[in-house]
Amino acid sequence: MLEAMPITPEAFAPFGEVVETGGDFKLINEGCCRRYSDLATLDILDGRPGISLFQAEIRALPHDCTLMERHPLGSQCFIPMQNAEFLVIVAPDEEGQPGPPSAFIAGPGQGVNIGRNVWHGVLCPISGSGLFAVIDRIGAGANLEEVRLKTTLRIRRARPG
Repeated sequence: MLEAMPITPEAFAPFGEVVETGGDFKLINEGCCRRYSDLATLDILDGRPGISLFQAEIRALPHDCTLMERHPLGSQCFIPMQNAEFLVIVAPDEEGQPGPPSAFIAGPGQGVNIGRNVWHGVLCPISGSGLFAVIDRIGAGANLEEVRLKTTLRIRRARPG
């Protein structure tokens, strides 16, 4: 059983970036809006960045992960369109296969930018509407590799404390 910890920028750094408000901002729109700029680095090869909407089914915890995927030609940024939680499962690459996994829960107001070539589970909202804005690579070429796990990975929310 793998426990999903609350996501932090430091813990998630080996896999990508947490996208959230905080830190420096610029007031715009006559002082009525805070702009938090340049929160994620899009890493895209041989294509262009595109914005898509994904409508994912809400999942329950514990969650059984049976498939991991990666995108060798571009990072993927997931931003929930509603303040909701989602499960983020990631793993380093070990000779073309997912290595030891980590699991995080992104909370309300948080998104993630999963680095190019980082193994990850499928989009897994655990509350809210399941609607996400996704910024990723659009273009020709094989940008999806999938691996069925030999053993189902069961993930639960970490207990507080």
